[in-house]
Amino acid sequence: MKDTADKLVRFPLSRTRPPQTPGGFKDLGPSKLAAAVARAQPNLKGHWCSRCEGVWYGYVGECECPVCGNRNG
Repeated sequence: MKDTADKLVRFPLSRTRPPQTPGGFKDLGPSKLAAAVARAQPNLKGHWCSRCEGVWYGYVGECECPVCGNRNG
């Protein structure tokens, strides 16, 4: 069983912790959709942008950073 655990390849999921960045992370703010529908703020999720090294807030289906347009997390 231990041999199998050593061979596992971790898959980057949305619930993983963002990598440590010097000085912490930046708050990139809400997406355009989240800003337009401001009354539903409790439904927002944090999304990591590796290019900006920060977290932006949007809905589950959104994947584009509102600051730089990065779609790869």
